[in-house]
Amino acid sequence: MRLRIRITGAVQGVGFRPHVYRLASSAGLGGFVQNSIEGVLIEAEGPPRVARWLEQKLRDAPPPNAVVHSFHTEEIPDRGITPFRVDHSDASGEPGAFLLPDLAICPACLADIRDAANRRHGYPFTTCTHCGPRYSIVEGIPYDRPLTSMRRFPLCAECDAEYRDPRDRRFHAQTNCCPACGPQLALWSAEGKVLASRQEALLGAVQALRDGRIVAIKGIGGFHLCCNARDAAAIRLLRDRKHRPTKPFAVMTAAWHVRPEADRLLRSPQAPIVLIEHRGLLPEEIAPGNPYLGLMSPYSPLHALLLDEFQGPMVATSGNLTDEPICIEEQEALQRLEGIADVFLVHDRPIVRPVDDSIVRFIDGQPVLLRRARGYAPLPFQAAFPLPDMVATGAHMKNTVAFSRANLVFLSQHLGDLETVPALENHARTLEDLRRTYQLEPQLVACDLHPEYGSTQAAQRLGLPVEPVQHHEAHVLAGVLEHRIEGPLLGVAWDGTGFGPDKTIWGGEFLVFQDNRFTRAAHLRPFRLPGGEQAVREPRRSLLGVLHEFGRAGLAKQWFQPNQFDVLQQMLVTGLNSPVTTSAGRLFDAAATLLGLCSVSTFEGEAAMLLEFAARRAEPCPLPPASTDWQPLFEILANPAHPVPARAACFHHALAALILHQAQQVGIEQVLLTGGCFQNAILTELATARLRDAGFRVFTHQAIPPNDGAIAAGQILAAALRRQEPSPCA
Repeated sequence: MRLRIRITGAVQGVGFRPHVYRLASSAGLGGFVQNSIEGVLIEAEGPPRVARWLEQKLRDAPPPNAVVHSFHTEEIPDRGITPFRVDHSDASGEPGAFLLPDLAICPACLADIRDAANRRHGYPFTTCTHCGPRYSIVEGIPYDRPLTSMRRFPLCAECDAEYRDPRDRRFHAQTNCCPACGPQLALWSAEGKVLASRQEALLGAVQALRDGRIVAIKGIGGFHLCCNARDAAAIRLLRDRKHRPTKPFAVMTAAWHVRPEADRLLRSPQAPIVLIEHRGLLPEEIAPGNPYLGLMSPYSPLHALLLDEFQGPMVATSGNLTDEPICIEEQEALQRLEGIADVFLVHDRPIVRPVDDSIVRFIDGQPVLLRRARGYAPLPFQAAFPLPDMVATGAHMKNTVAFSRANLVFLSQHLGDLETVPALENHARTLEDLRRTYQLEPQLVACDLHPEYGSTQAAQRLGLPVEPVQHHEAHVLAGVLEHRIEGPLLGVAWDGTGFGPDKTIWGGEFLVFQDNRFTRAAHLRPFRLPGGEQAVREPRRSLLGVLHEFGRAGLAKQWFQPNQFDVLQQMLVTGLNSPVTTSAGRLFDAAATLLGLCSVSTFEGEAAMLLEFAARRAEPCPLPPASTDWQPLFEILANPAHPVPARAACFHHALAALILHQAQQVGIEQVLLTGGCFQNAILTELATARLRDAGFRVFTHQAIPPNDGAIAAGQILAAALRRQEPSPCA
């Protein structure tokens, strides 16, 4: 019997061909395995029982990092049994292979670089079929060395022998290299002068860290800005130079003591940043006023060697300026990070696309992706029905883009906020990169309903039919896609800002999704935002808008200069530049200001975070009746007789009670919690517990972020559903 097996999915760059080769050869089967533009193609010939054994083995136990999407087998005519082989890749046909995310260094490669007798001892670009860069170096499909940035490094004789040896774990490893033939390190001064190379470059970077200097390190998906995590002065210097006064920094360390579930994530091939409660062992400057620490493992051989030599933790934050994409090229880094980094540890392996670090937080005992990038993107999500070929340009904040093919939605890596020209240029490059790499021919483009978003304007420039999608509809449908939810659903979509079809700012929505239609079942009581977008940066403005709504604006006077207060009050009276909003996110801001926690933010979401931290482990003061009218709640919050933690807890408990109340009013069993407000663990856990206790089936995000990183995926599903039947927000 001769079987032809076609496998699609993330099956390139994971050692699938070596895996097939070893199984087939050991069983005495003839035939071949090859990468194709569709995935992996296998022809296996031998006794029927053995051929079917191979088929079942591949179905049941693919390589550990593979993600199989489809598995199709057919019997074809015999050709005669010849020794099983790995054939050259076939680049013809319709692209169906998935680009694989970058993978953290595996234990075997880690052992190699630490073994003084190994020829890769101390070599910072050591990889095999189980680990190393993938998405950040791929230039095309199929995944072969000539279509990666590794094509610049021809294999030496020893590496070539490993590449061709079926017994070696580097058999057909496209990133294979060694000190004799692979990329090399260099240490540059701030002016770009070469100070050292190879091992001396690494040692020079370590010495700079010890001296309290800022080091820009070129990693897998871009540059990190690094300093000694035990040196408070160095951390303050980095904050001052990066103009980042309070936003938390991530810490990279090779030694950690965390709960088993966090430990598994830190050691996983994805190796995201994991938010953990810290015990004050590092300077407060790392995360001022924040009980959580973003912890990351040394996920590349370069980082592992650095920390082996440094013997301590280091701050590792994105190598960029606020609202700009991370730097990926050396000369670009010299220019954009001028005045921030003292020295630059670089290498000559080109990065094809910027890929930031992913961030995970545990909520309700489950890991939740807050930022989906390295290790996860661009793996797709499977829809319950076929989708038209389309692209989606995403939201304005925490942007991602997406495209669909067959019944799959491919979600890009985190691109960030589209607040600057470099960010918008990176957004356009990413869309073009996906189109070229996957050979896309989209029929339409989905975008946000807001006409002034850079992502919306990018959609209009593509020359395709444009399908605007309401922001909170996209949030709900991202949850539908992630969990493949069927039947009626109540979507609780709470965030900071989303343009509504009534031209007001939505953000505290209860949306019923049924029969492919959305109905706005309820929303939080509206109020005005004096100064519009400026209120996002100044939570005190949200408080003024809230208090003005029920005649107690005078309570907010203490947070403004007298003339400023009078001007803003007049704006609220006349409605000038004071849009109406139902935003739950702005209510968090207002509450944080009222409790004296944050009146002016230094980064997006700061006020809401401080409000959550204040509520940790606190018992709430008496709650108001559950209502979308938040006035009774703010009357309680304004009462200084209750301690701040009790009032902060009251705010969270009251909102959770409201969610349950509205779910009971609507009467739909399935409830989805979505939007940036549900990055808040206290709110999410309280609401989830109340709903479950009352018999509701609750869905929350895990693999797709609850924040605006989900919007592009939801836009795809919304536009596809409208091709079946119109689904306007009512």
